[in-house]
Amino acid sequence: MGGGCGSAVVTGVAVGLPAISYSQEECARLGGLGGNDAKRRLIDRIVGCSGISRRHVAVSPLLDDVKHWSTAARMCRYQEEALPLCKDAVASALTETRTEPAEVGLICVTSSTGYAAPGLDTRLARDVGIPSTVQRLLVGHMGCLAALPALAACANFVRAQQQSAVLVNAELSSLHLQPPPWNSTQQVVNALFGDAVTATVIRPERPAGVEHGLKIIDVAAQTDTEHEDYMSLTVGDHGFRMGLSPRVPEVLERYLPAMVGDLLSRHSISLDDVRWWAVHPGGPRILDTTESSLGLPPEALTASRYVLQEHGNCASAGLPLVIEELQRRSPLAPKEYGLALAFGPGLTLYAVLLLGV
Repeated sequence: MGGGCGSAVVTGVAVGLPAISYSQEECARLGGLGGNDAKRRLIDRIVGCSGISRRHVAVSPLLDDVKHWSTAARMCRYQEEALPLCKDAVASALTETRTEPAEVGLICVTSSTGYAAPGLDTRLARDVGIPSTVQRLLVGHMGCLAALPALAACANFVRAQQQSAVLVNAELSSLHLQPPPWNSTQQVVNALFGDAVTATVIRPERPAGVEHGLKIIDVAAQTDTEHEDYMSLTVGDHGFRMGLSPRVPEVLERYLPAMVGDLLSRHSISLDDVRWWAVHPGGPRILDTTESSLGLPPEALTASRYVLQEHGNCASAGLPLVIEELQRRSPLAPKEYGLALAFGPGLTLYAVLLLGV
């Protein structure tokens, strides 16, 4: 990676979840996703194959019929709902990583579900005591993969400036339920996405008192523009509409082995040297394809499957949730390698090589 000769170390991830949560079956019913017998059978099949048991939502269909809201109304609600979740997550992350607000030189906010200017970045800095001189970066509309390019940008800042950075992933997909009628693709989207906020602290070193860290070693990306229509995120009059093809796993199968192999070979290591896998929980077929195409053992993606089960696909917040879960369960030991993978519109694949410190 470029950006100076210093180090960049992930020292902790904190999570903020909306208070409202429903089982997967409740989400289908409450969202008004029913209909005739054929549609109900389709929904039952989608729900049964989702790998999800529960999702958190910022907007409950019991209280708000968001389906016909304008995009402007959804953006206003995003600011109301996201700011307190982000404040709690950032404050927790700073405390857990023994980072003073005054030490933060960059705050990066990543989202594909809400925008405003002024927005979360300036308000977060103000409310948690980060200096007004902090640099700011917004990574928007990159979808699920955004966690990794945003992390890479933060790492370059930390390496170059020798100051800490805070990365906030704030995704409230429940605000973007589209008006019916829904085809099968939209039914899958309706059944897949959940809401979450994560805050990740990246520092020039692992501070005393913080037991584990993840040094950011290198980044790789691969974009297949031939199949860019397989994933899409478009702005409409009723929020943001996600397009998701069932053929996405075919692209992953085609490109993942070479991309990962090239990244590892740059550091003279192999797949057998990677002890720890953080894969974006985009859905069961995404995880199955990643596992099979790379020849990973079944237990390698246990944390990703757990996050999918408990939270659904939380867009760019999904991968930090997996990293937090992995570091809680089996933290990467010093000098052990880990790999983070995410996928999104483009159609783009991203990988980040990590080293325990």
